[in-house]
Amino acid sequence: MQEIRKILPITLALVALLLPATGHAQLSCETPPAPFDRPEVLENWQSVWDLMDLCQYQEGVFSEIISGGVGRDGIPPIDNPAFDDLNVADTWLQDASPVIALEIDGIARAYPLAILTRHEIANDSIGETPIAVTFCPLCNSAIVFDRRVDNETLRFGVSGLLRKSDLIMWDDVTQSLWQQLTGEGIVGAHTGRLLDIVPSQLVGYGAFKEQYPHGEVLSTNGRFYGNNPYVNYDSTARPFLFFGEPDGRLFATERVLGVALGDLRTAFPFAALSEARVINDTLGDVAVVAIWQPGAFSALDAASIDLSRDVGMAGLFERTIDGRTLNFRVDGDAIVDEGTGSVWNVFGTAIAGELAGTQLRSINAFPHFWFAWAAFYPDTELYGYEP
Repeated sequence: MQEIRKILPITLALVALLLPATGHAQLSCETPPAPFDRPEVLENWQSVWDLMDLCQYQEGVFSEIISGGVGRDGIPPIDNPAFDDLNVADTWLQDASPVIALEIDGIARAYPLAILTRHEIANDSIGETPIAVTFCPLCNSAIVFDRRVDNETLRFGVSGLLRKSDLIMWDDVTQSLWQQLTGEGIVGAHTGRLLDIVPSQLVGYGAFKEQYPHGEVLSTNGRFYGNNPYVNYDSTARPFLFFGEPDGRLFATERVLGVALGDLRTAFPFAALSEARVINDTLGDVAVVAIWQPGAFSALDAASIDLSRDVGMAGLFERTIDGRTLNFRVDGDAIVDEGTGSVWNVFGTAIAGELAGTQLRSINAFPHFWFAWAAFYPDTELYGYEP
């Protein structure tokens, strides 16, 4: 972590006290939440967050919010992003360069982590769908959200605040604070609201090209990207600005594919996925398959992302099609279903055989560091774990 700022954690109250006071702030609620029961703290806070409704918040959240060392949008999100075709992207990306991939209305786009480690949020629109493409490097969490809430399209930014080491986003309409890993409003008018998740996958650029030969890639706009500001971070036992006790079932920064399905929370370790390559499972009453394949670099390993180790990529899908539940297995280098012998890829697409062209229904499951997933979902099941 050579470039991570070596700062001491600053509590929410201290952050507020460091800001210039203006005016005389008041709250409509009878009992202000601590630390805002002190007028000078409230005034300082509202000099920056002047639209935020501090009367609405998750219980206990203010004791967990700390400063990440930068101010609001001190890490600048990308607004109105530009895109290049694959020929241009080929000039600077390798096949294993990690990208967030998604398709909406026939438009496929890739967002390289080389760019998102520096910006963390890209506010984009694909067709009629406004989206926020987000990546928290400290938690290795890559998630895409729909930016529409109550018929308003929000612009999301980086608040400069963290909770359990995870990025806290803010919106430009109500200045509510949103937890990136869960997509939940935690302070402000949208407290308790959940952003809709847009299906996406974190994959290698080569896999994206193969799946979407006419895809688009987030443009560098002439800037150089590719250096990792979090060198060796995914090998650390003590995550940055995380003050809880990591769940001891796995190493803190081991990658897991985390899924929240109904009331179930489950994590598939990448170590188990890479060994098996395909896992047939059932979550509640949903038959699922987790598919892993090599070909994606870590964005949080070596100083150059494209010189980092291959950690692979994974996806989770329903394995029932037209009432028939498929079982999958490894056949040489291929993933096949036992019923038809059709060949499938990491996107859940049949690419050869009787079912060629068939698409499994994607389940929202994303890579995270284990410590972060378990911190927000402490009741999570861990695939393969035996006490």
